[in-house]
Amino acid sequence: MIRFIAPILLLTVSNIFMTFAWYGHLKHKSAALWAVILISWGIAFFEYCFQVPANRIGSYVYSAAQLKTIQEIITLVVFSFFSVLYLKEEFRWNYLVGFILIVFAAFFIFKKW
Repeated sequence: MIRFIAPILLLTVSNIFMTFAWYGHLKHKSAALWAVILISWGIAFFEYCFQVPANRIGSYVYSAAQLKTIQEIITLVVFSFFSVLYLKEEFRWNYLVGFILIVFAAFFIFKKW
């Protein structure tokens, strides 16, 4: 059971770091671009420390396409919370519809045909 859950937990932590590395600087638009790049790279290091093991461990129970799909869904969930709570942006109904369609895509990827 841990082999199924561990990659998901590691991918979630990875995505939290990734989201801050890629989008956290949007709250600090006056910061110098070179500084933002260096800080983002520093944060991204920790993302990789979780992403690589997640994919390695996950590859024993999931296909690469399944791992990527899990990662994308986690990214959307993490980003949704991040954009509302950290960036103070509105979450719109059409975002939800788009995310639901992506979940349907995941169904087709994980379904045994």
